[in-house]
Amino acid sequence: MFNMNSLREGLFEIPALFIALAFFILIAMLHWVGHFMRRRITIQDPGRELEMGTVEASLLGLMALLLAFSFSMAATRFESRRQTIIDEANLLNTAILRCDLYPDSVKQSFLSDFRTYLEYRINYFQVGDDDVRIKAALHNAEDQFKIIWNRAVLQSSDVENRLRSEQMLQLLIGLRNIMTTREAGRMAGVPALIILVLLALVFVGSFLTGFGVKPG
Repeated sequence: MFNMNSLREGLFEIPALFIALAFFILIAMLHWVGHFMRRRITIQDPGRELEMGTVEASLLGLMALLLAFSFSMAATRFESRRQTIIDEANLLNTAILRCDLYPDSVKQSFLSDFRTYLEYRINYFQVGDDDVRIKAALHNAEDQFKIIWNRAVLQSSDVENRLRSEQMLQLLIGLRNIMTTREAGRMAGVPALIILVLLALVFVGSFLTGFGVKPG
């Protein structure tokens, strides 16, 4: 069964420069084929009407609309991912600062746990598009988060640390939610169907623009 998401992920694994070069060559070839066909038809039947300006304009207009829509979605996704990174950094910074409210022994344990958690989250952002390494980084971060969460829950049973721990637990809930949001943002993107339709319009448009050029 044809899987569009697999196709999109496969395209993302190919260097962008190679894809751009391949599409440029294909567009140029389709333009030439269109011009060649018009020239051949004109030679065989000089009186034949071959005006396709309306079809060409409509097709290019639709292509421009889809292209603008795709760029809008990509820009929105980029801004959303950037804001999510900022929000996570702010939550982590606040949580680390609140470790100072605990006694030294508890504080050092929390700081050590947060240091390990931060390393896993940094690794998540640095692994690129490698799904295996992304899943490993997420798994490590989730396991470390559980350690921090259990420590905060344990401290909440202490009367002296209850208020501090309740504040810490609220921050940890935000951290867990932001992790889920960040992963969902990574998985989101321009739907593969829109990409395929846009490519089809580009290729057909290239052929029609070549066909619309009158032989000199």
